[in-house]
Amino acid sequence: MLTAIATLALALSGSTYEATSQDAVLPASAQAMTAGEVHELFSNKSWKWENGAGRMKAEGRRFSAWVDGENDKSWAEGRWLVTKTGQMCLDATWHSASGAFPARTCFSHMVDGGTIYQKREPDGKWFVFRHVPPQDGDEANTLLATDLVSGRLKDMKAAVGPTMQPSKE
Repeated sequence: MLTAIATLALALSGSTYEATSQDAVLPASAQAMTAGEVHELFSNKSWKWENGAGRMKAEGRRFSAWVDGENDKSWAEGRWLVTKTGQMCLDATWHSASGAFPARTCFSHMVDGGTIYQKREPDGKWFVFRHVPPQDGDEANTLLATDLVSGRLKDMKAAVGPTMQPSKE
């Protein structure tokens, strides 16, 4: 299980999550994004990661992803959801050579004057996801309308091979 979760953590640990220079103090006037705003931000987008990508389809709120890391390959399918409190969660089963493991990863979103702040739950740090005006290094720039997942998913499934959920002992 740790391998699959570690793979997901690595996939979501692009430069923004590693760089403390991106950390931001959340302004007191920031407010939680609405479910509609979060949905619009992620709907029908691919989130490009350092070693993979995740796709949030509007239809059925389907989520799929792949990761091709140095030590592990994995893929996921499940759902993405948004909450009234500005969270977007990826709720999927990740498949790797060591098995299939369910995982939920959530991100909170706040907005202040058009600037979007994000943090990974439960213990991430707030950072500017999208500046106003947008800047080259914004993490929001890695959300692309292009489907970066569907074409690779079949290949990743074949590379990982059949996986089964671990037995509960």
